[in-house]
Amino acid sequence: MIKEEIFDSKSFVRTLTGKPGVYRMIDKHGEVIYVGKARNLKKRVASYFTRSRQHSPKTRALVNAIASIEVTVTHTENEALILENNLIKDLRPRYNVWFRDDKSYPFIYLSSDQAFPRLSYYRGARRGKGQYFGPYPSAGAARKTVHLIQKLFQLRSCTDSFFSNRTRPCLQFQIKRCSAPCVDQINETDYRRDVEHAKMFLEGKNEEVIEALIRPMQEAADKLDYERAAQYRDQISNLRKVQEHQYIAADKGDIDIIACKMEADSACVQVLFIRGGLNLGSKAFFPRITAETTEIGLLNAFIPQFYLDRTVNRVIPQEILLSQAPDDLELLESVLSEKGGRKVSLKYRLRGERAKWVKMASENAEVNLKQHLARNLSLQSRFEELQALLKLEEPIERIECFDVSHTQGEATVASCVVFGPEGSQSSDYRRFNIDGITAGDDYAAMEQVLLRRYTRIKKEEGRLPDLILIDGGKGQISSSRKVMDELQAGDIPLVGIAKGPSRKPGLESLVLARENRTIRLDSRSPVLHLIQTIRDEAHRFAITGHRLRRRKARNRSSLEAIEGVGEKRRQNLIRHFGGLQGIIRAGVEDLANVPGINKNLAQKIYDTFH
Repeated sequence: MIKEEIFDSKSFVRTLTGKPGVYRMIDKHGEVIYVGKARNLKKRVASYFTRSRQHSPKTRALVNAIASIEVTVTHTENEALILENNLIKDLRPRYNVWFRDDKSYPFIYLSSDQAFPRLSYYRGARRGKGQYFGPYPSAGAARKTVHLIQKLFQLRSCTDSFFSNRTRPCLQFQIKRCSAPCVDQINETDYRRDVEHAKMFLEGKNEEVIEALIRPMQEAADKLDYERAAQYRDQISNLRKVQEHQYIAADKGDIDIIACKMEADSACVQVLFIRGGLNLGSKAFFPRITAETTEIGLLNAFIPQFYLDRTVNRVIPQEILLSQAPDDLELLESVLSEKGGRKVSLKYRLRGERAKWVKMASENAEVNLKQHLARNLSLQSRFEELQALLKLEEPIERIECFDVSHTQGEATVASCVVFGPEGSQSSDYRRFNIDGITAGDDYAAMEQVLLRRYTRIKKEEGRLPDLILIDGGKGQISSSRKVMDELQAGDIPLVGIAKGPSRKPGLESLVLARENRTIRLDSRSPVLHLIQTIRDEAHRFAITGHRLRRRKARNRSSLEAIEGVGEKRRQNLIRHFGGLQGIIRAGVEDLANVPGINKNLAQKIYDTFH
């Protein structure tokens, strides 16, 4: 029996330098189990092997698992901190605290290389000419701001190819979300003025925008151009409302507010984003922690991983407010200032308004942690698996599924059901009676319901879904995608549920509109079961609405549809002929003999049944 070698800590420590650097602890399988930084490598590594009785159970278990240690000497402690963060991200050692972050955050992009600049939601490398505003904590927050700016300043958000091929205004113009520069509904000078106002708004200069709008409003009123003056008045009114709801403080500036809460073996770190004094929203993170992790230790690990991730070109604000003081406050300030290219302050002893903001972040962290622990793990895991399958950047919080039901084209009804990680949201279900299409044309029916649904949501600034499911295959998805592109909502993932050859449950495939490809799932897949559940609920809701509409139509007398035949004339006809069948068999002359029915009306009644 070969005896395992015991790590000779004394000999190893003797060889170490007192310079700053990073150490990697490795187990007998060659796996890195812990990464740490040190101002003095010799002192820091030696501390693990002295006074072992004073160590926590986690540290004792870590030391017992060490088979070897590797070190990297750096010039400064700043370099050590950056290297430590990179190694934790790459190696994910089991004794370190680490969290999964999005690879990129959404921004709002305002282009500058066109005569009529485009305002759009954007995620990715910021290489295009123009300005980027953000980052926003989620896609929903960024899209909401885009929709708000469209309402206030009516800037175009369509792609350049869509813009250059228009011959008439699109739906955005009809719902007053675009000034239609594509068809010369606005000149370049006026459009550029709106662009400047939108830019000032995104920079938090609401008061300046309002002042800039007051003068042309008064000028328009003096010229008796009351319609134009009313437009400026409405813009100012809407800006005032935004200022009331979205400004967190009167003073401008870029601030991040970070608070953390822990319970059992779970933790939540809440980050609030303030840019130019404007509250862009917040984001909750649930890092992987160990049993010995404290809230201060959590902040120590979170801050460098969040701001120094080399894969994310993150904007570092000038001020970061914290719920607790991290151990390496001065070091973190130095490294963040160096990376951000300006002085960055980390503050934790706060008073007045700033103390209230941190308290608000702490309360949000506590609420989110409780929801995270109480959430239905089974359904949540299925949503996460669906997100992974579709390769979506953002978590799926809202799914809307559509289905169409009819009997040979009669009484067509479409349904929209809504699901979230907590289950169905029946209060948000909607039915749509479909009219004005060729009987039995499911494609046209789906186009109509999507158009009605999302035109209204955009107009009323409602919540858009993170994923749209359509009960149908490639043809249905193709026509649906055209509608979503027309509505400039093509960035919402669109997935079709195509039935198998025998229409047997379990043989369905998913048609992905974005990638233009099909996925076949195993019949036992939890993701497939989730999609089947949502699809079946949409089908149930649609067919129930269809049956109600069909029953109502069949219970209604055919005479009610004839113009000029009111209740009294219907009674006279039924009394005279003994019922509907007698009326159907009657000729024009017979019908004209009924009191109140002239020859022209008799002909109309006869034509209706023949």
